Amino acid sequence: MAIRISINNLKPGMKLAKPILNESGIVLIAEGTELSTASIQRLMTMGLSSVVIEGKRTQPKPKEVLLRELDMRFRKAENEELMKFLKEITIEHIEELYK
Repeated sequence: MAIRISINNLKPGMKLAKPILNESGIVLIAEGTELSTASIQRLMTMGLSSVVIEGKRTQPKPKEVLLRELDMRFRKAENEELMKFLKEITIEHIEELYK
C-alpha cells in the first residue's frame, strides 16, 4: 500500500513507492529508495510538494472530532458568506468519507 505525503512530513527511513521523475521522465530517485536526511533535503530543493511512500494511513479521526475541529476553525468567520460556503463543502466531504 502507498500514501501521498507532504515533503515536510518525510522522515529518514521512509521508502518511495513511486519514482521521482524530472520533466523529461528520467528517474531522479528510484522507487523503493530508502530516504535519508540528504535525499529529503534534495527533494525539498526540487520544489516538490509531496511524494508517494510505502505504508498505510494511520487510523482516521472519528467524524465527530473532525466536525468539532471544523467548527472551531470557522468560528471567527461564521458571518462571511464565502467561509460559510467553504465550511459546507468541507462538511459534505467529511460526510462522504464516513459513509
